[in-house]
Amino acid sequence: MEKDMEAVLRKAEILVEALPYIQKFNRKIIVVKYGGSAMSDAELQKNVIKDVTLLKLVGFKPIIVHGGGKEISRWVGKVGKEAKFVGGLRVTDEETMEIAEMVLGKVSKDLVTMVQELGVKAVGISGKDGGLLQVKKKYSQGQDIGFVGEITQVNPKVLYDLLEKDFLPIVAPIGLDDQFRTYNINADDAACAIAKAVHAEKLAFLTDVEGLYRDFNDKSTFVSKLTASQAENLIGDGLIGGGMLPKLNNCTDAVRNGVNRVHILDGRIPHCLLLEIFTNKGIGTAILADEDGQEITTGQEKG
Repeated sequence: MEKDMEAVLRKAEILVEALPYIQKFNRKIIVVKYGGSAMSDAELQKNVIKDVTLLKLVGFKPIIVHGGGKEISRWVGKVGKEAKFVGGLRVTDEETMEIAEMVLGKVSKDLVTMVQELGVKAVGISGKDGGLLQVKKKYSQGQDIGFVGEITQVNPKVLYDLLEKDFLPIVAPIGLDDQFRTYNINADDAACAIAKAVHAEKLAFLTDVEGLYRDFNDKSTFVSKLTASQAENLIGDGLIGGGMLPKLNNCTDAVRNGVNRVHILDGRIPHCLLLEIFTNKGIGTAILADEDGQEITTGQEKG
């Protein structure tokens, strides 16, 4: 009986700890970039969707921007093609673009179904809808890699309309150029551009790593919090490599352009979003504006 009471009291403490964050972010927009292992593992997928749905139900305005790279590669293989990448970007000919759009559309509607099973209204759209994402052809290392788009403009009206009508928007990273040709977009780039355009309070990247390390091979160099300037210094010093480099560039770009805070989270940890947003300690790495840098030196609780 005593143990039962302890468990109940612990739950109450957790709710009380979450309260100031619920109050602070009520009616604020949070963009969640969803991909990697958290997307390909069915149990983790359910956890992420539960997290985002809970954020919606306690007053946040979440927007999901999803990838689907592994699934696209699987379908490309099914038609006898080999997936090729240049500088981390998929070489996308006309047939691959068709497959990518089909796969991303299915992923989007699967996520919509999962959200609606939990009692929240969701709508799956792509960057083509309402002219959300306009692009131009993107080159990688000077090479033409086909129908890969670089975002030139975001028209967030369709997102604002959905949020106003109490829908949870789920966005597939596909856009149109000025000739109305279809392009595949890197999901990190799409999430960053959308977060800037809607002046999101938070942008959360769900990744396959715990967060940021000064030296990835030395786990004691984990960075839980840093300013945009500190992140740029790490990049300039050549300390960040691999897939983390473009992600960190996106993070600093978002913070420099009005997003209050960016989080890099390990999507393999169940309920990582809730742990980061609703607990004092949090998990993962947070990138904040330079003017909030005092938090880091004074050890204040995160916000």
